[in-house]
Amino acid sequence: MKVRRVVPARYGLFILAALWMLVVLPLSAAAAPYAAFVMDARTGKVLHSRNADTRLHPASLTKMMTLYIAFEAVERGEISLDTKVRISRNAASEPPSKLGLKSGQRIAFRYLIRAAAVKSANDAATAIGEALEGSEAAFARRMNRTAKALGMTRTTFKNAHGLTESGHMSTARDMSLLGRHVLYDYPEYYNLFSRRSTNAGVREVANTNRRLLGAYRGADGIKTGYTRAAGFNLVASAERGSERIIATVFGGTSTSARNARVAELLDMGFKRAPTRAALRKPSRPVYRGGGAGKTIRVSGITKTSKRPRLRPVAEVTVPEALLAAIEAPAAAQASTSGVLSADITSALIEAQQTATETEPSPTPVQNSSLAAISTRPVMRPSAQIDASQTAAVEENEVVTRMSTSGGHQWGVNVGRYPSRYKAERALVTTALAEMTTLDGTLRKVVKKPTGFDANFLGMTRDSADLACRRLTARNISCFMVGPS
Repeated sequence: MKVRRVVPARYGLFILAALWMLVVLPLSAAAAPYAAFVMDARTGKVLHSRNADTRLHPASLTKMMTLYIAFEAVERGEISLDTKVRISRNAASEPPSKLGLKSGQRIAFRYLIRAAAVKSANDAATAIGEALEGSEAAFARRMNRTAKALGMTRTTFKNAHGLTESGHMSTARDMSLLGRHVLYDYPEYYNLFSRRSTNAGVREVANTNRRLLGAYRGADGIKTGYTRAAGFNLVASAERGSERIIATVFGGTSTSARNARVAELLDMGFKRAPTRAALRKPSRPVYRGGGAGKTIRVSGITKTSKRPRLRPVAEVTVPEALLAAIEAPAAAQASTSGVLSADITSALIEAQQTATETEPSPTPVQNSSLAAISTRPVMRPSAQIDASQTAAVEENEVVTRMSTSGGHQWGVNVGRYPSRYKAERALVTTALAEMTTLDGTLRKVVKKPTGFDANFLGMTRDSADLACRRLTARNISCFMVGPS
């Protein structure tokens, strides 16, 4: 007779617990590595460092670089905050966190900046990169050039948003350095990172860092980040009195744990930093090999001058009879006036040379004694401008090309820029990029209360519409200007 052994219920619980540990332990072992860095923002002095140079996944801390380049592009006149950016299918398909942009939608550049800074929206970050460089890959190359210029020696970017991608890596030290540059290089935009919420054009969005901003005294930024591979990351800055500290954490286990650790690091920084320290702002990046933006290469540069040479002037001879007739009275007058006959002769020859240059085919003179001298008056230049008309030209307009005539009363605007020089440069670069529809137009810079408008005028409605569509396809800001 077989005896059946009954296993107590508690043994079953032990087995289930063992199986659960087999699942949990590998997940714990795969936790993201931890790194931390603390600096005195005023001087850049390091106050604490742990694994600060270990290359790790930065997650959405990447958007600090995307925003830094966006601020730079606005300052350089590459794009304006009011430029309408067309959302691509690639940008619209980015996974969350996102603003919810649709393919083909148009949205002002300022709202993309707000969404990326406050909401940490991946679709907005991608749209920024594509608007500035045409593609996310090209923008990543610009990000890497900028990182190198900033001294971020152990950082490589592959995208504009920070989602996990092979080779997309940075360090706690490099991200702290980037945060310091955002703070001091573009202080007029830094307030974005302290907003608890903001209008992003399509809706109101909340700040991903609002918990630390509300809980830690003096905190006013900067950027959070999270992916499974990175863990919970944060670059934070806080100011108390004359002191400002930047603390960075990689690999937090949760939002609350990360915030608590950052608060500890900030406290440590305020204890170790001197109360008074001279502010030494970081130097702006110096780009090598064409700068951070697009480089326009002009082929077919002329190496020789095409300017026509002057027509050779035949040697001038004055008949002896004429000279004798001139010299007799001149000699008698020389004693009183002090003018020599040689001076009269040289003046006569010079006058004949001038007449010869201005009159290539003079009418023959029948009198042989005066045949060498032209008496036809010089014609007034046809393009002579009245002084009253010149005075009427407004000082706030610069015309760099002759205007077309007729019924061409339309034009296109390619942006508003902070300086006249940047507006004129934008007109030249835009004309080079789109020669087909802009050839023969009037390039004009008009001063406005908020900047300088760069306009192409003297077009028909159809040609202006075509030009705008072609420029928009090249990611160049454009809108039509009607007759006024």
